[in-house]
Amino acid sequence: MSTPTPPAALRLLVVDDEAGYLDVLSKRLTKRGIEVTTVRSGDDGIQVLRKNDFDVAIVDLRMEGMDGIEVLEIFKKMDPDLAVIILTGHGSAQAAKEGIAKGAYDYLSKPCDLETLLKHINAAAGREPPETAH
Repeated sequence: MSTPTPPAALRLLVVDDEAGYLDVLSKRLTKRGIEVTTVRSGDDGIQVLRKNDFDVAIVDLRMEGMDGIEVLEIFKKMDPDLAVIILTGHGSAQAAKEGIAKGAYDYLSKPCDLETLLKHINAAAGREPPETAH
């Protein structure tokens, strides 16, 4: 009798220009078995997405250079099936509507507690029913 194969680690790309936030988030999510890749700009995110497959991407809305909506649009052209969660410390209803209209899976405001973020990541990856994520 063979043992069931555990599901592959969820692959997450996080694009945020705050190095300290990336470091803490990456460590906390890695401890929970998520394979985390972090980059500090939209341009770097595009380069990484060209060479790798991800289940979910988290993109900060406000960054130097390319903002999160621009990154979202490019990510969705590159990989239409990629679930993108917009994360921002500068939340606004208008930005949320724009992100969802352009294909974002969801929208969360910083600071977001880790358990809530994990639920949204798992739901976006199809590993948890969406109704439990909200």
